[in-house]
Amino acid sequence: MTDTELIRARDPDRREKILLAAGEQFARRGYHAVSLADIGAAAGIVGSGVYRHFTSKSSILVALLEQVMDRLLAEAEQVLATEPDGARQLAALVRGQVAFAVDDRYLVRLYQREVHALPEADRRRLRRLQRHYVEEWVHLLAELRPGMGDGQARALVHAAIGAIQSVASYDSGLPRQQQVDLLDRAARACLTSGSGPPGGGPRGGGSRGSAPRGSAPRGSAPRGSAPRGIGPPGP
Repeated sequence: MTDTELIRARDPDRREKILLAAGEQFARRGYHAVSLADIGAAAGIVGSGVYRHFTSKSSILVALLEQVMDRLLAEAEQVLATEPDGARQLAALVRGQVAFAVDDRYLVRLYQREVHALPEADRRRLRRLQRHYVEEWVHLLAELRPGMGDGQARALVHAAIGAIQSVASYDSGLPRQQQVDLLDRAARACLTSGSGPPGGGPRGGGSRGSAPRGSAPRGSAPRGSAPRGIGPPGP
């Protein structure tokens, strides 16, 4: 067994500790103000120990943001695979995004502030993940609202997620549950604006499972459709 394998065997959560500490440091102080030594100290690891898991500070940021997008995508795919009713699928996606934005708002701020600091190839990969996440919402909303084009559905989805992720830009001082309820209503208002509420056709007729109709493969969404924040923003 190598030295690295021995270290990981003794503390299998060390990589996650580094990512958590890095996210908190980046969000509070800004990416450029934080050093690898700072991250190691916050994680309770000597600076040189960080290099056993990551080659650079930018590789930590990439891993952190990819972890966030993978989590959002996995949650969305789980909803679509297990909930048979389209309207309830959309409601679950909204609830999941609200919980993420409220409980992990520092990750939203981190993405908004620091994604530009990444190498171009990493930015493109993260944008592809973003677009894939947004398109899950877009396809579902378009199916629930017959006659609505993808362009209009995409605009409403961006508005809804942007409204949700606006919580990352200020401190309302409201209790968590009140924030959740307000953001949920705001997102639903965005998604139901226009010609009528989602699900206006036959109930469940627009539901999507694990192999959704018309769903594009990961990374194949129209170019330029990614929002500025995680999963969107607006964010």
